[in-house]
Amino acid sequence: MCKKLSENYEKALEKWEKMTITSDPMFGMVMQNKEICLELINCALPHLKATQIVQLTTQKDINVVAGRRVRYDVYVQDEDGNIIVIEMQVADRQNLPYRLRYYQEQIDHGLLLPGKDYRDLSLHPTYVIMFCDFDYFGYGWARYVFEMACTRNHQLKLGDQRTVVIFNALAKEFTKDEQPIKNFLALMQNQVDNKSRFITKIQDEIIKIKQEPERRRGFMKFELDLMDARREGREEGQLEGIKKGQLKAEEKGKQKLVKFLSSQDTAPSEIVAALVNVYQMTEKAAQEYVAEHVKTPK
Repeated sequence: MCKKLSENYEKALEKWEKMTITSDPMFGMVMQNKEICLELINCALPHLKATQIVQLTTQKDINVVAGRRVRYDVYVQDEDGNIIVIEMQVADRQNLPYRLRYYQEQIDHGLLLPGKDYRDLSLHPTYVIMFCDFDYFGYGWARYVFEMACTRNHQLKLGDQRTVVIFNALAKEFTKDEQPIKNFLALMQNQVDNKSRFITKIQDEIIKIKQEPERRRGFMKFELDLMDARREGREEGQLEGIKKGQLKAEEKGKQKLVKFLSSQDTAPSEIVAALVNVYQMTEKAAQEYVAEHVKTPK
């Protein structure tokens, strides 16, 4: 047992040391630095010219009654009331447009309080920024920008002030107005431009975070608890399987894993990913399992 604990600790520590800007926990921690977060926003949305962040939340939970919980990597409101949600997306799960559709809905749900007029949403233009380590649409562009427009006349905009921006870290060519984000996309591919002041600032922040004992302890505890939950689930499943069959054993393990992750306020999408990775479930089956076994907070 001591040997196994030591091995798990080493694995968790190695994961901590190897984290880069594309790792969800590290991206969130780096974005807690308002100066870095503001500069990234202005690189991604240069026309916005944001000068101040008045609200910054990382790993922000949006809970909806009888709905699916959403956890945004970064949620920002600037001095002009603009709402900017920033996500780091490494795995292509073939559902990006639908995920974005749901994100937009939940942003508005959080902004429009009961009894308020729909026009109040005009005070908060929304921007959802996705940094992807893949080219979802396959055109090779560095940036894809989407706004609601008329199919008959593309110059006619709906004017609902919702914008989706998707960045492709695999891009090789950049237009003039995409140059500010070029070095950050390269960083996502572990290509570090040491001449870039902004990239150096991010790299220094990552080093600083990794040297902070409190943050390291929090990460290590979560990883070790997750490993224990997986191990206990498998062990209980194996014992149960001897008696009542492998299917029931596996079910026991799934329940154990889901129960632990739920107790840690883990987003349903992350629980789905864990089920897919540990039990080789299809994403659809994992989503149905989570919907059935995870209670939505009221």
